[in-house]
Amino acid sequence: MSDGIHLNLFTMNSVEHVSPGSWTHPADRSAEYRDREYWTDVARTAERGGFAAVFFADVRGIYDVYGGDRETAIEHAVQTPSNDPGYLVPAMAEVTDSLGFAVTKSTTYTHPYQLAREFSTLDHLTDGRVAFNVVTSYLESAAANLGLDERMDKETRYDRADEFMDVCYALWEDSWDDDAVVRDRESGVFSDPAKVHEIDHEGEFFDVPGPHGCEPSPQRSPVIFQAGSSDRGRDFAAANAEAVFCSQPTEHGVREYMEDLRERAADLGRDPDDLAFFPGVVPVVAETEEAAEAKYERLLETVDVEATLALLSGFLDMDLSELDPDQRIEHIETDAIQGTMNAFTKSDPDREWTVREVAQFSGLGTTSPVVVGTPEQVADELQYWYEEVGVDGFNVKEVLRTGSLDDVVDLLVPELRARDLLAEPTPGETLRGRLLGDGPRLAPSHPARQ
Repeated sequence: MSDGIHLNLFTMNSVEHVSPGSWTHPADRSAEYRDREYWTDVARTAERGGFAAVFFADVRGIYDVYGGDRETAIEHAVQTPSNDPGYLVPAMAEVTDSLGFAVTKSTTYTHPYQLAREFSTLDHLTDGRVAFNVVTSYLESAAANLGLDERMDKETRYDRADEFMDVCYALWEDSWDDDAVVRDRESGVFSDPAKVHEIDHEGEFFDVPGPHGCEPSPQRSPVIFQAGSSDRGRDFAAANAEAVFCSQPTEHGVREYMEDLRERAADLGRDPDDLAFFPGVVPVVAETEEAAEAKYERLLETVDVEATLALLSGFLDMDLSELDPDQRIEHIETDAIQGTMNAFTKSDPDREWTVREVAQFSGLGTTSPVVVGTPEQVADELQYWYEEVGVDGFNVKEVLRTGSLDDVVDLLVPELRARDLLAEPTPGETLRGRLLGDGPRLAPSHPARQ
């Protein structure tokens, strides 16, 4: 367990993220997502609240499974429109000193040589404060817009992701020696060619001779986030993840997921304690219990059920418009987001979910639990998960932007600090050092270091 609770703000460079309809609330600032000042304001607030990182979700394509078209997603702003999150990082890093930035990128439609350069650049510019949330792309619309006849099946996506990471690790970790850059003005030698190496990768998906075009950054490899939930996804997470985003809505589901991933990591020769776990949480906090309940009820009024079903249809690869609202959700192995399916079919073995119940539950934060109460009540819940369940922190899901973040920073964080529960930054620390308690490099047991 880490030396305190780490908080990450889970957000997206779009109007909506995972609380469809909240943009209609009169106090919501979601429409400002296009503005630089909005994001620098978010960065300053998150750092003031001791947040470890801003975690940016992202998606390729538009949600067009629900009803067989994209009209609902466009009309109701279901993660549409959205912009690339990576370009926000330099602006947000400029106004902060310790806040980290986790950026979601897909291994399905990106090339590892290009991505490795992008993250090395960001790691240099932020003095080692970036993370790579590794995902594979699941929407058919993304495949179509990138010139493919159909999306890759899940096995092929993960085979490609495995090789993708092998290439990135070779570029980040092995291509340049630690002392390759000498910067000797007198001799005119900036880097020693004998200490810059080709990686000579020849694989099924990529041929990358190398060497990496960037000198080693403070962390070399960015912190690796992952959230694989299918059997294949869990193998991938066990091999690569340092920080794991848990999308299960129940304590039982989170405990099972953590235990399983640690066992898989140990089977690969990794130290299971090198994995840090971050379940999602939706805190609704106010100064009194009555005010918190009133705030929660007002937020529920903004939930857009049709938009929620459109989002979940994309997550599940299942057109929920074709199902009766009272029909039970059956478990399937999906080529989209298996974690969402598991959340409603496996996380609570004693519960059967109908389509209507799934939509109602998911309106605020999708698959993560909503915690409503005073700062003391919400802190009690987080403390239980930290001390008894053994999580390392939380991905805080917004409902109202930026009101949800403001409430956490102004009301909840002081209570966590009073209990000495919040993991505070150390000046000059990299994101890896802060989250995982080690130095700036990947742990010795990580496969990329073997």
